[in-house]
Parts: sequence; C-alpha cells; structure tokens
Amino acid sequence: MSVDEATVKRVAHLSRIAIEDADIPRMKGELNAILAFVEQLNEVDVTGVEPMSSVTPMRMKKRHDVVTEGGAVDRIMANAPATEDGFFLVPKVVE
Repeated sequence: MSVDEATVKRVAHLSRIAIEDADIPRMKGELNAILAFVEQLNEVDVTGVEPMSSVTPMRMKKRHDVVTEGGAVDRIMANAPATEDGFFLVPKVVE
C-alpha cells in the first residue's frame, strides 16, 4: 500500500494537525515506511499462538469481594469544604 499527497493531507486534517506544504513529502515517506512495516507483520505465521493481553504472563490482581458496613461518611464529609444531606456541594460550572 502506498500513500499519496492527498492522503497525507486527509490524514493530517482528520488528525487536526497543521502540515506545511513543504513537509508533505517527508510525511508521505514516513507514512509509507510505517505501512511497509505493518505489511511485514502480516507475513508472520501466528498459527497456534493464543492472543494475550501482555507479552509476559501475569495474573490479574483482584480484591476479595467482601461485604462491609460501607465507608465512614461522617469522616469523609469532614474533609469537604461544603456538604448538604451527605453530599458534596460544588460550584455550578454549567449555566
């Protein structure tokens, strides 16, 4: 796959990146190099390789699901500058 100058301009527009006309040939070369590398990856045989979320084996850290009495609302609310009926009061930011 090859990228032309119109595609570079379109990608820049979609990315909200301002590119000078003098930089377009350089960007065209960089995008073509990236796409060539991706095409190389398509040649790798991954038959029998299971998908993984990390390159190193790891176990998810999970907390125990324990029923508690809840937090200490009074102690938490004591840190707030303003509260009302157990809720934090914050300044209005949208009219």
